[in-house]
Amino acid sequence: MTRTRRTFLPLPTWVRGYQRAWLSADLVAGLTAAAIVIPKGMAYAAVAGLPLEIGLYTCLVPMVVYALLGTSARLSYSVTAMMAILSAGELSRAVPDGDPGVLLAAAATLALLTGVFLLAGRVMRLGFIADFISDPVLTGLKAAAGVVIVLDQVPKMLGVHIAKGHLVENILSITKHLPETSVWTLVLASFTLAVVVVLERRFPRAPAPLVAIAMGIGASALLGVEDLGIELVGEIRPGLPSLALPDLGLARILWPGALGIALMSFIDTVTAGRAFVQPGEARPAVNREMLAAGTANLAGSFVGGMPSAGGMSQTAVNSGAGARTQAAELVTAAVVAAALLFLAPVIRLLPHATLAAVVVAASVGMISPAEFRAIRRVRHMEFRWALITTAAVLALGTMNGLLVAVIISVLALFLQSVHPPVYEVKRKPGTDVFRPVSVAHPGDEGAPGLLILRTEGRLHPDSRLDSN
Repeated sequence: MTRTRRTFLPLPTWVRGYQRAWLSADLVAGLTAAAIVIPKGMAYAAVAGLPLEIGLYTCLVPMVVYALLGTSARLSYSVTAMMAILSAGELSRAVPDGDPGVLLAAAATLALLTGVFLLAGRVMRLGFIADFISDPVLTGLKAAAGVVIVLDQVPKMLGVHIAKGHLVENILSITKHLPETSVWTLVLASFTLAVVVVLERRFPRAPAPLVAIAMGIGASALLGVEDLGIELVGEIRPGLPSLALPDLGLARILWPGALGIALMSFIDTVTAGRAFVQPGEARPAVNREMLAAGTANLAGSFVGGMPSAGGMSQTAVNSGAGARTQAAELVTAAVVAAALLFLAPVIRLLPHATLAAVVVAASVGMISPAEFRAIRRVRHMEFRWALITTAAVLALGTMNGLLVAVIISVLALFLQSVHPPVYEVKRKPGTDVFRPVSVAHPGDEGAPGLLILRTEGRLHPDSRLDSN
């Protein structure tokens, strides 16, 4: 096999080197990840305003494609919270009347365009973009997306219907409809949320979302919760996905949003893949990851799927359960296929309130004050970037906020490049450690007549170091 073929066809690499001793670990990991992927796939489809089976389609075909093409052995690839909220904004803009048929075509078209942009990026070798958007900006972006998702699910947890608009409009509308709250719906949602939180804290290895959804379906079947005014998700189409053709007539409306979604899909995929690299393993190859993500989205679009990406939480479960290779993903995909074939009549009994509570429990983790505090301790400027990004998403919408995030990252990179931080360093007494001069270490030693400086970032003729 030539070097070129190994670059674009990674399947033989892990299949040829596969060891029989890994099989049990991959089976367990794949089954465990499926317990997280299936409920979240349905939940994120609901966030995007799509039928629940669309979320499962997105957990099936793109996952298989990534397993065949991706370079991360442990990455779990399907629909994510960020993909769901970005898709929701674009779909509501493209199909304002919410026509079900047009909405499904628009979702497939959005996935198609996302795949096309990612593949174009692979052709142009733009994998370096993964390092372009700073971590503080991503922290702000994801925190704001978490707030938007949680707020979007609140009406379902209350059992009320509101006219959706911008953030402030949604808050006012929820407040207006509070007197109409369905008490039993709120009780069920609160109980579900408590179950997920307790399980995740006390039994972190337990598939909390799956347990919560099973309890919701059980309550619906045994107690007849519909009679209490609790709404169910209703019928979902059973069986494996069939061929679906995207509507290229919608491409003119959707392409700007698809470009932003492609960017976030790639960044999420590479970030999750890098986070779970084991010692001694090579990091994911960014250009190959762009190829895998693009092909996965393209394939998903032809079965009616929505945009997809690598998910941090499900990858953590897959890795923690002992996944050794991409075979674990194929096991997860097989379980998703079984759910589509055999569990559709059961899933229809799922209460909306239960699903909403699962979404809220998953999305709250995106809002991390600890990350903001950590950024503030290291760099006050980056802390401001994170806050500005959060405010931009909340005020302008997720896609416009993403544009602001890109602009902020460019500006931050420019400022750091032109004015890199420069520190005078001295030696810690009795060691070979040099550290920045600080009033906290007055006894650090310097060399007479010698000034030692350390800079962070690239140096240019007009940098601060040169001006000094």
